[in-house]
Amino acid sequence: MLQNIVNKMSTIIGIDVGGSTTKIIGIEHGRIKSPLFISAADPITSLFGAFGKYLYDNKIPLSEIQQVVLTGVGSAYIQTPLYGLPTAKVDEFIANALGAKHESGIEEAIIVSMGTGTSFLHVNGEDISHIGGTGIGGGTLLGLARLLLHSDSISQVQDLAEKGDLSHINLQIQDICNRALPGLPMDATASNFGKATHNATSEDIAAGLIAMVVQSIGSAAYLAGHKMGIKDYIVIGNLAKLSACQNILQSMGELYGIRFHLPTNAEFRTALGAALAYIEKRTCVEKL
Repeated sequence: MLQNIVNKMSTIIGIDVGGSTTKIIGIEHGRIKSPLFISAADPITSLFGAFGKYLYDNKIPLSEIQQVVLTGVGSAYIQTPLYGLPTAKVDEFIANALGAKHESGIEEAIIVSMGTGTSFLHVNGEDISHIGGTGIGGGTLLGLARLLLHSDSISQVQDLAEKGDLSHINLQIQDICNRALPGLPMDATASNFGKATHNATSEDIAAGLIAMVVQSIGSAAYLAGHKMGIKDYIVIGNLAKLSACQNILQSMGELYGIRFHLPTNAEFRTALGAALAYIEKRTCVEKL
């Protein structure tokens, strides 16, 4: 348990620094507390904005901070300790794996980290290995939403998708065959956007976009772990919090005979993993 590892009078701060967003989570008095998400124009502004707000909102003085641990692509811009505090960095893949698996009770799994793109990690006990990835992810969804829906908001896309009908956009098995195929139900997708027409509604397009991105990631994840016989897939990242994502992955899990797990605070699991890397004394932690 964390409370047996961390000094009860101090705080470990884990920070996942992206290109323009920062996620921060604290392990305070041995307990995980108060995840925070901040967006800004650049990683430095985002990082310091998140860090300052986190300390202010939680009334944490600098003197109580035992360690700050950074991860994510934006952490490359940071070369000196934050505010003179003990500061370190950890590889994002390690942070993804540790954060995703924390308190899951799962020994072996594929970690599916849905960020701007998507990475796949194989975790078996203490062993962590990066096995590949795909350029399809949250960035894909946002880019296509800008082009097709003129929207920069994932939440707006989800709101539209909840009113959409996938059968108006995707070509399904029932559209090309009069009976179910082995292992494929009639409403399984035969072709994403294969039935779209020029008069498709924004709601249907939004539903189609989310389904295309999530189904592509889910299928790629399954193929990444299939030959190893893996049955558990832990999904983290911003997309994991979308209700449509959860529903799609549940259906895909039933189709493939595997289990997709979406942990609480899935979008903050990389930040959590950064803090855990320090707590678990991983040799991959690089001090600044």
